Amino acid sequence: MVQELQQLDLSRASAEQFLLPLALSWGARVFAVLVIIVFARFALHFGHAFIEKLLAPSLVIKEGKAKTLVPLLKSIWRYTVYALTVVTVLSRLQIMDIGPILAGAGIVGLAVGFGAQNLVRDVISGFFLILEDQFSVGDFITVGAFSGEVEELGLRITKIRDFSGEVHIIPNGRIEAVTNRTRGNMRAMIDVRISHDKDVDEVLALLAELMREYAQGEPSVVEGPTVLGVTDLSDAFVQISIAAHTVAMKQWQVEREMRRLIKKKFAEKGI
Repeated sequence: MVQELQQLDLSRASAEQFLLPLALSWGARVFAVLVIIVFARFALHFGHAFIEKLLAPSLVIKEGKAKTLVPLLKSIWRYTVYALTVVTVLSRLQIMDIGPILAGAGIVGLAVGFGAQNLVRDVISGFFLILEDQFSVGDFITVGAFSGEVEELGLRITKIRDFSGEVHIIPNGRIEAVTNRTRGNMRAMIDVRISHDKDVDEVLALLAELMREYAQGEPSVVEGPTVLGVTDLSDAFVQISIAAHTVAMKQWQVEREMRRLIKKKFAEKGI
């Protein structure tokens, strides 16, 4: 009996000698992991705040450019912090060694170069789209068969929303030509058709006076509207064209308003 008790005591002592260092070791690891996670959250928070402050709209950085770069840089920073956090946690828990991961990065890069050429092309194209400032979030552009307002410009894709509300997602590598309709003044142009029995000179003078009055009270018009004169003739009508230059994205509104005023004036004059 005494011998059995002695053996039981030895077993308990051996278990304590084994479990205590193990518990201390894993406790230290878990504590370190918690510290890493807390530090990562602070890094995310302060990194996002720094990016927002650095790229706040100002005289140097336009609002559209800021809306483009802020989400992009936040995304890059977030995924960088996530990746570093995961690798550091796995290394701290001795589940994975950082060395082989870093050594394998070159192999992964080589595989990406051969197996994901479209992805690489999209990212490189997106980088130059942003670097060259071809368009920004909020711009109205035409890319191929799609026209709309840019909602998102990332390194890989561009999202534009058209007038019907549909969102078109375009890989940046497929963007070969872009028409940006929000850089500089835009042209508003309408055609007015009258019958042959009307006095053309009288109509031209009427339109010129009407357009002068309209331009005085319309801040969107920066030049004109100018009555260009007779631009087309047919057996059925005489066509008169009117053109104006407006601030960006106001050309369609100006065209609609000019048509409304002309229709109202023609109704008054019986034209």
